[in-house]
Amino acid sequence: MLSASTTSGLDPGMTVPLWSLGATEAAALIRSGVLSSRELTAATLQRLEQVNPQINAVVRRMDAEALAAAEQADKARASGQALGALHGVPVTIKVNIDQAGHPTDGGVVAYRDVMATEDSPVVANFRKAGAVIVGRTNTPCYSMRWFTDNELHGATLNPWDAGITCGGSSGGAGAAVAAGIGAIAHGNDIAGSVRYPAYCCGLVGMRPSYGRVASFNASAGGAAPISSQLMAVQGPLTRSVRDNRLALEVMAGPDPRDPRHVVTGDLPPPRRPRHAALVPEMGVTDPVIAAAVREAGWRLQAAGWTVEEVAPPQLHEAAALWPAMGMPDVIAGLVPLVERHGDAAIRRALALWRESWPQVDASTCLAALAQRNAILRQWQLFLEDWPILVMPVSCALPYPVDEDLRDAETTARMLREQAPMLAVSALGLPGLSVPVGGGAGWPVGVQLVAGRFREALCYEAAEIIEAHRPPILPIDPRGAQ
Repeated sequence: MLSASTTSGLDPGMTVPLWSLGATEAAALIRSGVLSSRELTAATLQRLEQVNPQINAVVRRMDAEALAAAEQADKARASGQALGALHGVPVTIKVNIDQAGHPTDGGVVAYRDVMATEDSPVVANFRKAGAVIVGRTNTPCYSMRWFTDNELHGATLNPWDAGITCGGSSGGAGAAVAAGIGAIAHGNDIAGSVRYPAYCCGLVGMRPSYGRVASFNASAGGAAPISSQLMAVQGPLTRSVRDNRLALEVMAGPDPRDPRHVVTGDLPPPRRPRHAALVPEMGVTDPVIAAAVREAGWRLQAAGWTVEEVAPPQLHEAAALWPAMGMPDVIAGLVPLVERHGDAAIRRALALWRESWPQVDASTCLAALAQRNAILRQWQLFLEDWPILVMPVSCALPYPVDEDLRDAETTARMLREQAPMLAVSALGLPGLSVPVGGGAGWPVGVQLVAGRFREALCYEAAEIIEAHRPPILPIDPRGAQ
């Protein structure tokens, strides 16, 4: 335990368990010698032991490896070596990216022995920053559901409420951070797989710009689909905005294995700084979510921003790009793999996706790729005048577990309700899920969107929103038995 006098933002006289520390403050304490990495890592592993059996967020523990890495981190500090931004701080990695010496199973039984021989860029960058990897987190089979369950590892439960989804596909990542198993979790996002678990678990989750974070799995055979290359990104989930900002800085280190990766310098300010556009409703939006969007706008306005309810051009057309590009490309390539190796849930879910979204051919996909460029140009111009767009993450509150397995009508409704995330994914823009407040039994979040490589603007606005609510602290699982 540490007293509040050694940490920031806490009431005097309080004591806090080590595992509940944020990554930024933990790194500072380790760097100053107040705390050792071994102490923090051991406390995090004890927390994992306490809560993980109830939620099944971490599906591959790495206790011995983590403690050894922590001891090395302490020796490095003692010897006066240069320390990285996350030196000695525990993090988790999702099971669908390569981590040397561990299987990249992606929640697929047939891939349980696909052993990675080298680290993916994200893992390598975490290690360069001194982070200690304590475990690997769960994902749905083939990482293509808004629920996290598979026949290899089982279901991950939401620590706030076991009856609702923890999100997907980075549901294990979200549940782990919400329950205090590390302050930073790695996730990835092609249709909302970082933002949605963050939204469901009351966290901050960043989907960075296309090309901002290098990505590569040596264990994967063949080339990634073109639309996947345009839409799939790696990003962090955290309990605070400052930890998320720090995690993204670490993850975005250069790596020559990804030709898409872009190293960005300082960008010029937008034409009209401190202007925010609100889209409280997009189709049928739950009133709690619309209220959260407006609340976020009021908080920005109170900080001196100009805020108006105005939608970006062709918002619904942007959302429609995802199925037009993804169905004949990502999904078409996934179908034979699912038929051969998928579990019952992903087979059912994917079949309902295909029934709900019209089948399109290659020419339609190519036309959508061309339209994407035109719509993105319009959004970029819009975001010069309204550099932050505040909109729902999802138009619906988190779904009951396995809602996507019911029928085609339900799946079609769910796909419509995810339109805010799909639009941002299709355009390759940064989107940050940030909690606003209560109203649904957990901290309801909104999505902040900015122009390409302007993640800093998302964080600037998110810090204002965050300042108006109590800190998000780790919770003990509720009703997760």
